[in-house]
Amino acid sequence: MTGKEHGAKREAAGRGAAGLSKARYDAELYRLQTELVRLQEWVRAEGVRLVVVFEGRDAAGKGSTIKRVAEHLNPRAARIVALPTPTERERTQWYFQRYVQHLPAGGEIVLFDRSWYNRAGVEHVMGFCTGQEHQRFLRQCPVFERMLVEDGILLRKYWFSVSDSVQEERFRRRLEDPTRRWKLSTIDMESISRWEAYSRAKDDMFVHTDMAEAPWFVVESDDKRSARINMIAHLLSTVPYRTVPSPTPELPRRPPSTGYLRPPRDLQSYVPDHAASIRR
Repeated sequence: MTGKEHGAKREAAGRGAAGLSKARYDAELYRLQTELVRLQEWVRAEGVRLVVVFEGRDAAGKGSTIKRVAEHLNPRAARIVALPTPTERERTQWYFQRYVQHLPAGGEIVLFDRSWYNRAGVEHVMGFCTGQEHQRFLRQCPVFERMLVEDGILLRKYWFSVSDSVQEERFRRRLEDPTRRWKLSTIDMESISRWEAYSRAKDDMFVHTDMAEAPWFVVESDDKRSARINMIAHLLSTVPYRTVPSPTPELPRRPPSTGYLRPPRDLQSYVPDHAASIRR
């Protein structure tokens, strides 16, 4: 299958039968991303600390949504945190400790591509933590998050919900696409056979951690385009940001030449013009 065919399949799957057209999606996404830039400028000007947690089943569309959220933001002020498997040293720490060091300072936005909720989901279902550690997490997590909110951090939590049939189809497309096959792991494959176990774990997690101070917001994500638009629009609606006036810089006039001569091109090594070989 060619890259063009892969792209067409991804576009059709992302849109869904009753999804947004590409033109309307692109226009609304750009409008919302413009608002995200305004939000970021407000965060920087006011010294706000904003944390956004993205959770959900494998292939639910978290990564692609995070990509759209961060696409036009300043990486110095907005960063994505996607932590790898904990080291042996980190396994001996207080569970929340390695996440605390990634929390934002004033004027920063942090987007958690999976978070401390790994313990309530993957670690619990796959047996990577003990039952006692799981129960301790469910007791401590609400306390931890209340402390964050009480300290002034704006905490937003999104759960991306995908149906079993759509998840399986997205897995199949990843297997077929050599540029996306790396996204699949043995743990991803296990999520198919352990669908109900993950459902029970998610329900239990919501019972303990869906609270007034830090509620969960569910994003229906069978239609990826709608999911991205809905999530970003909701995030913007929950933050009381305002437009921060900033001066528009002016391009300076280029000064007259002082006689500079560029060195001969043959003294430098250039990247070969590969594009010329594929031009029509």
